[in-house]
Amino acid sequence: MLKKKRFFPRRELAVFSAALAFGVWAAPALAQEVSFAEDVLPVLNFRCTECHQPGGDGYEISGLDLTSYEGVMAGTKYGPMIIPGNWQESNLLAVIEHRTDRQIWMPHNRKPLSKCEILLLRFWVLQGANDN
Repeated sequence: MLKKKRFFPRRELAVFSAALAFGVWAAPALAQEVSFAEDVLPVLNFRCTECHQPGGDGYEISGLDLTSYEGVMAGTKYGPMIIPGNWQESNLLAVIEHRTDRQIWMPHNRKPLSKCEILLLRFWVLQGANDN
């Protein structure tokens, strides 16, 4: 009797699953540099700066100005929002991914950022959160 050949042998499936679990799948996407000016700032302008600019409610409450690189990196009156190279500890990612207290989830009373927008911000932070 002939054995059916599996599409994914067990060992390869286990390696593939482990790679996905540990985020190895993201490596090809990191090969292209994310630009603050061309990639990140347009997302912030579209989704965040209505409130997080001087004179906006978010700015008045937190002191966070998301209209420029300097403003993003300055953080809030409570502390930094970006830890270059570490998206897990960056507060900006924590509030938009809803990993914080519900009261500070962003954006308030609006549609959450898309997975693509969040991944773009993650990759930018992982690449060092450069002003490029």
